[in-house]
Amino acid sequence: IYPMVTSSSTLAGYGAIGAGIPPYEIKDVVTVVKAYSSAVGAGEFVSEIFGDEADELRRRGGDGGEFGATTGRPRRMGWFDAVASRYGCRIQGTTKVALTVLDVLGYLDEIPICVGYEIDGEVTKDFPTTNKLKKAKPVYEVLPGWKEDIRGITEYDKLPENCRKYIEKIEEELGVPIAFVSNGPSRHEIIKR
Repeated sequence: IYPMVTSSSTLAGYGAIGAGIPPYEIKDVVTVVKAYSSAVGAGEFVSEIFGDEADELRRRGGDGGEFGATTGRPRRMGWFDAVASRYGCRIQGTTKVALTVLDVLGYLDEIPICVGYEIDGEVTKDFPTTNKLKKAKPVYEVLPGWKEDIRGITEYDKLPENCRKYIEKIEEELGVPIAFVSNGPSRHEIIKR
């Protein structure tokens, strides 16, 4: 979850710095977003889950589980946070989204999406300041799962209906088109929409 994703900056502007080009040369910003949330280290994590639920998602997640690449520490896990993800898309001028690790969620009967934060009795869809973020509670919309393996599917229309509904709900919440969906760890397991 932006900004607690890694020790380096993941914003598009840093791509220009790393490539040695001026920022105005970047015309298309494809933001990579996981189909669930994970975080490294301390910080607020509104949609965080715990216990067996988190352990199972962590075990199934990523490319061999959701554990720190250098430390091996377990990552903090949570449901997709549309509020934080929309904020991350907004601050870097996202034009398209690549939704990753969607295949990981195929074991679930239901999949919650954090669509808002309740703060002091009021619901907001806007990412708040840090002092308000500390008080935020997740507001979930629960979608039905698809309960099948989606690896190997190469066309969007061939994905299970509930899987497509999940993608389309995330797209609606982000307000940015999801152009790519990964349904496996291989670079070839990407569906273009």
